[in-house]
Order: sequence, then C-alpha cells, then structure tokens
Amino acid sequence: MNLARWRADTPGTAGRAHLNNAGAGLMPAPVLSAIKHHLELEAAIGGYEAADLEAGAITAAYHAVGGLIRAPAANIAIVENATVAVAQALSAFDWAPGDLVITSEADYVSNQLMLLSLSARRGIEILRAPELTEGGIDPAGVESLVRRRRPALLVLSWIPTNSGMVQDAAAIGAIARRHEIPYLLDACQAVGQLPIDVNALGCDFLAATARKFLRGPRGIGFLYVSDRMLAANRYPLFIDLRGGTWTAPDRFEPDAGARRFENWEFAYALVLGLGAAARYAADAETAGALDATAALALHTRRRLPEVEGVTLLDRGHTKSAIVTASVPRIAPADLVAALRQSGVNTSWFPRSAAVIDMDRKRIPAGWRISPHYYNTEAEVDRLIAAVRDTLAIR
Repeated sequence: MNLARWRADTPGTAGRAHLNNAGAGLMPAPVLSAIKHHLELEAAIGGYEAADLEAGAITAAYHAVGGLIRAPAANIAIVENATVAVAQALSAFDWAPGDLVITSEADYVSNQLMLLSLSARRGIEILRAPELTEGGIDPAGVESLVRRRRPALLVLSWIPTNSGMVQDAAAIGAIARRHEIPYLLDACQAVGQLPIDVNALGCDFLAATARKFLRGPRGIGFLYVSDRMLAANRYPLFIDLRGGTWTAPDRFEPDAGARRFENWEFAYALVLGLGAAARYAADAETAGALDATAALALHTRRRLPEVEGVTLLDRGHTKSAIVTASVPRIAPADLVAALRQSGVNTSWFPRSAAVIDMDRKRIPAGWRISPHYYNTEAEVDRLIAAVRDTLAIR
C-alpha cells in the first residue's frame, strides 16, 4: 500500500528504474509542487515580494528540517549544499599551524580536499584514524589518538559516497563529548536513509544536502549547529549580512542562532522544496520507508554477484543502500551510459573520488547502485538483466 502511494507520488518511476539515489533521488510530487508554486509566484509578483508573502512557509521549512534530525529550528542553517555546510563549519575555527584534525580514511573527497588545503595554507595537521579489519573508522583507535594528542576537531563522513559501509558516527560522537572536542559529521548520504537524532549522535555540526536520499531539489542543503558551538561564539570566517548585524563602524554581532552560518541570497523555491522533502521523508520514515530501503539494498547485494564478472566492493560491519561493485569487462562510465539507454539509472566514481579506498581495492573506478524505498525488487531485477545484456555484446 505504501509502495503504491510512494510510486504514485513519484512521476519519474513511470519511465525508468532510478537506482541513483546516492546521486540525486527522484523528487516526489509535493516537492515539485512547492518549487513550481514559488517560482510561479515570483514570476507573478516579484522575488522579494514572494518571499515576504511566503515567510510563514519558509519558517516552517526550518522546523521540518529540524524535526527530521530531532533539532530545534534555531539550530538549522540553510546553505547551498553539504560541501558548503562543511566549509562554513570549518571556517568557524581559528586555524593555526600545528592544529590537529582527526578524520577517517573514507571521508568524502571534498572534505579531504578542504583539509588538505588548510594544511597547505594554514599548517594544520591531518591525522586519519585507523580502520577496523572489516572497514570503517575504529572508535578505539580514535580514543587512543585523542588521549595522546588533543585535536581541534573530529571530522567524519557517516556514509562514504564510494562505499556501502556505515561508519559508527555515534561512537565517535561519544568520544567527542567525553573529551569536549568539537565534532563535524557529514551526513550527506545518511539523511533520508537512516533515522537521525543529533543528540544521540553527539555531533556539533551536521552537514547534509537535499538532493540525495532526502529526495529534495539540487542546489540546497543545510547545516545543524549545536548549542555548544553557538555558546562558544563560533561563526563563519566570511560572515554575511544574513548571519550578523553591523552594530558600529568597527563591530558586529553574529546572529543568535545557526543562521549566522547562512548567506543572505536564497533560491526560496528550493528552500520550500527542501521543507517539503523533509516533511515527506518524515512521513515515509513513519510508514516504514527506512526498512524498505534496507531490504532493497540487501536484494541488490544478493543479485549482483549472479552476473559473471561483477564483484561487490563494499566493506564494513553495517552496510547502507549504497552498493558498489567492479565490472572488469567494461569501464564503469561506459556501463552507466549503456544502462541509462536501457532506462536504468546508476552511477560511477573515479579513483580521485576516494584515493585511499580505491588504491586499497586496486581499481581505477567503481560502479554504484543506490536503491530507495520507492524502488522495487523488479527494478533491481531489471538492472541485472540489463547488465547481462550489456556485457553479452562486449
């Protein structure tokens, strides 16, 4: 019953099997409607006037996002995407040579690049924590590192974009709280796929985007900021008039809440789309969507090895709805293109997306399949048939 409703709400399911939710999930009708309505309103009465008229709905979007991760609306900043959210959080620290950041080997490429840039320009030290034998950050290893050398920040990608593993974000949060170390969690692939409670996670910052498993529009995301960071007067380096008030020629005051991390200019149609996506995700979670997603991921992992030459690459004790594999007989980019012609959407990633992980696996590129709760086992089976057909003509 719920599956039929979810698919009826998702126009894109009529034409193709969309198994690329780790890239961008198909928007449900309420999200599309919210975006279109506001764009039409802007065209009819003007952009500023439309934002003023929809002020209540815009405020409700903050509450919807906060409700999804069990946080007050005042602790939510809306930003362009998860990478911007991470950048804003990183810029809230006064980095000095020798400052230590502990992260994982599996962190997202943009996060790794930002830390490497801070190392090159500000002289910070990056320490990647040891991994468990089965894959994923080792909490005991992090605890040992923290006891030996106190870091300025812990950074973790909860679900890496290039691997199906789920890292133990709550265990790292417990360490952060115990030692009173700020903790930045990239939940880009987790929001909409896993239940999230920022208090249970123990994070000070949580970064996410709308477009992936949350099924919102591209070009919008959010950053959660804890009361602890707000009380410590953390704010972004390049604060905007949205985030602060110019009180005197040589003074300013940051906004009291997380909006200090925002910039003034918004695509408000996307903000309203984000709010609609958060509400839809909350309703779907209540209706069993998260279990449905996990079941489809399991079905995908069971079926893929049936195709000769396909090797699953996922590591980790707990696995997500991101399924990664190698197909030696065809370049992943070519496989993705061929499948797209067959009406099946997947994605691929190069070595540069995850240098440490890819070098360990000794492959130049990988293939990624990411089902969600509105997909069906029949669509996964369609994928398997399409892969077989593609390989048969190679």
